[in-house]
Amino acid sequence: MPELHLLSPKGFRAAGVYAGIKSKQTPDVGLLLADSLANSAAAFTTNQVVSAAITVGRTHIKSGKLRGVVVNSGNANACTGKQGQEDAIRMCQLAANIAACTPNHILPSSTGIIGHTLPMAKLERGIIEAGQYLGNSAEHASLFTDAIMTTDLKRKTAATRFKVGKQSAIIAGVCKGSGMIGPRLALPHATMLAYLTTDVQIPIPMLRKLLQHAADQSFNAVTVDDQTSTNDTAALLASGLSNVRISTSAAANSFAAALNEVCQSLAYQIAADGEGATKVVVITVDKARSESDAKRIARSIANSPLVKCAMNGNDPNWGRILCAAGQTPARFDSYKSVLTLQGTPVFRKGAPAPFDPTEVSKALNAPEVKIVLTCNLGHASATCYTCDLSKAYVTINADYHT
Repeated sequence: MPELHLLSPKGFRAAGVYAGIKSKQTPDVGLLLADSLANSAAAFTTNQVVSAAITVGRTHIKSGKLRGVVVNSGNANACTGKQGQEDAIRMCQLAANIAACTPNHILPSSTGIIGHTLPMAKLERGIIEAGQYLGNSAEHASLFTDAIMTTDLKRKTAATRFKVGKQSAIIAGVCKGSGMIGPRLALPHATMLAYLTTDVQIPIPMLRKLLQHAADQSFNAVTVDDQTSTNDTAALLASGLSNVRISTSAAANSFAAALNEVCQSLAYQIAADGEGATKVVVITVDKARSESDAKRIARSIANSPLVKCAMNGNDPNWGRILCAAGQTPARFDSYKSVLTLQGTPVFRKGAPAPFDPTEVSKALNAPEVKIVLTCNLGHASATCYTCDLSKAYVTINADYHT
């Protein structure tokens, strides 16, 4: 059976082209279109400073119906005033001409440097050209994925086939994100962009609810540098062409499980491709008093530059982890807690646990590191995905603009 990709769900086409927005000659303009109006949901950044694409997108998603997405990389179109708003609307108009729909059924996205107006002559040519190369093959999916990337080193894709009764449907997605990653996505009211497709029939309110839940467990649980971008967006389009109807609680549970699987895979891939990263660090906080406490503690550990540097150096300096855990408003008692690194207890209920630092250091020298903090205060848990902090991260971001 062919490998699943973004365009495997029925009813979608995409393209990606190079328009000259990025200095590197890789695709920088992408189109993802549904063959007809699709029930849709989107979640956006909670940063108070937002790009023009977010402002326009929040308005366009209100109906819960989209024909597609138009996106550019290399320029964030953020902090660009009235001109930026006009340019984001123009992007939608051009994509709508291709899709034969109204502009308010197109979701715009941009990613790249903040504070520069879009080179609209290049972008307009790129959108028109992308419209001429739309297709539903794996190659078309890859070109669209390339078009959303900035400092990413790898494509990030995930897809799964799932069953509702005897019928099957597909959920697929792509995302970008390597730096400026600390998403805090909420339904409307280097950037993380995620686009998901499915061919189920699902009511809009349910789609919104399930996307928010999936985002909370995935995109909102990944951090590279805890910088909430001006452009963070996650969008999900449902074509309804598989004849799988999500109308019962059992069907909703099956769909939610598949959606969570895809989103968590994408989130993990973001952490793995963090700027300058050499490893993924998975922090699990268990037996916390509440889920919010577990999330706060896990994120505090994940965002600690001291912890991240220790992970880069394979240093089992567990004191940094305990310090990060205790600095949040969450309820935490070190005298009840147990901390393990790669399965080895290093701290237990207020005191150091005997362990071999050399052996643990060797264990930390791995593509994935697992930190587990058991609070023993309740029954809640949370997991956060991050990466180590290397010298390369500083180099990449020191040279990003110049």
